[in-house]
Amino acid sequence: MARNYASQYERMTGAPVAPLIMRLAIPTTLSMLMTSIYNIADTAFVGQLGTSASGAVGIVFAFMAIIQAFGFMFGQGAGSIVSRLLGQKNNDEACVITSTAFFFALGFGIVLSLTSLAFLDQLVMVLGSTPTIAPYAKTYISFILVAAPLMTASFAMNQILRYEGRATLGMIGMMTGGLLNIVGDMVLIFGLGMGIAGAGLSTAVSESVSFCILLWMYLSGRATTRISIRLVTFAPAKVFDIVATGFPSLLRQGLQSFTTMLLNLQAAPYGDAAIAAMSIVGRVVFLIFSIALGLGQGFQPVSGFNYGARKYSRVRQAYKWGVIICEIIMFCGMVALLVFSNDIIRIFRDDPEVIAIGTRSLRLQGVALLFVPLALITDMLLQSTGHKLGATILTFLRGGIIFIPVILVLSYFRGLAGIQEAQAVAWAIMFPMATPFIWSFFRKLPKEDGAEPPKAH
Repeated sequence: MARNYASQYERMTGAPVAPLIMRLAIPTTLSMLMTSIYNIADTAFVGQLGTSASGAVGIVFAFMAIIQAFGFMFGQGAGSIVSRLLGQKNNDEACVITSTAFFFALGFGIVLSLTSLAFLDQLVMVLGSTPTIAPYAKTYISFILVAAPLMTASFAMNQILRYEGRATLGMIGMMTGGLLNIVGDMVLIFGLGMGIAGAGLSTAVSESVSFCILLWMYLSGRATTRISIRLVTFAPAKVFDIVATGFPSLLRQGLQSFTTMLLNLQAAPYGDAAIAAMSIVGRVVFLIFSIALGLGQGFQPVSGFNYGARKYSRVRQAYKWGVIICEIIMFCGMVALLVFSNDIIRIFRDDPEVIAIGTRSLRLQGVALLFVPLALITDMLLQSTGHKLGATILTFLRGGIIFIPVILVLSYFRGLAGIQEAQAVAWAIMFPMATPFIWSFFRKLPKEDGAEPPKAH
């Protein structure tokens, strides 16, 4: 274990920054892509069952973002702390943080599952179902709720592995589950004729398999830290540090869920075709967004590890390369969406109304992708270096607080056209708001390596 840690420390603090980010980004990007590809495949498979069933996927996706939110809160909160502790060569304390985050994530998943099952009818309507979509949504989400505790813990474990610089181990667990999910969809939905229940069961089984693989990585010593119930701490200061550091992730994912629900509710008066179209657009855009997120998640352990090791010049290099590479990814995504938007929507639902609504929205969001990288990488920088307040505020802005008034105003004055335009407008507004945060961070960051770090808030 000691030799394993020493080798990892040398790699994280000594390897050339740009290649290091890319090496760490490849497995995280593949993991994100697999999740996104599964979501897209799920949408395509279920879309063959009808427009209402396709709309149900978008409804349940909003709830899955809530599950992910709690997993990310504990995983990224602990991961940020762990990466800095490893940078300080404090492996024992890092194991305490990892174990605490894992069991808290599992516990919160159980509470979320039981509470949601008790109010299932109300839940699907709050998520934005119409009367015709609700039966499909209830069937699908019931299976998701059973697996919710394992999903929450899996998200936490995967994020901590990523912050350790062991993203490849997380990729194995997440990609195995994703591949199993796609195969399971084909077998259960069509082969066994289970319909949308098959999609739900496939997700529950595949997530359980991912959980077992990820947990084995820790128990077998392949991860840098380890998980043990004996290492769990209830010390208020440590638990608060995990939650406060991870709160931007909870806020980000929670706002994503809320904005998805709001989008569904605003689209509902225009029929199931509008909900289905916006659901498809969301999945397709997230496919491109997931590549940028994977890149950002490759950047975060480099940022956090070197910040903890007081190698500030490497933090600056990492940020620069993160923004540049992310912008290139978004530009390529924009071109693809502008050229192939009509054909992309048709793959999922060959319904003229769905295609017409989805194509325009997809093109608008494709152009707006260019505004995303600066805010995204800045948000990840602040979180990985323990700047909780700045990360929380920026996440609050980026995650949905701008989108909420935009969609309410645009849908009121422009109807369905405003709903199609809302996300693109929100991203454009967000772009200049990120600049004060990054200016403040680098103004306070010491010019010389080895100096005392500025106090994080």
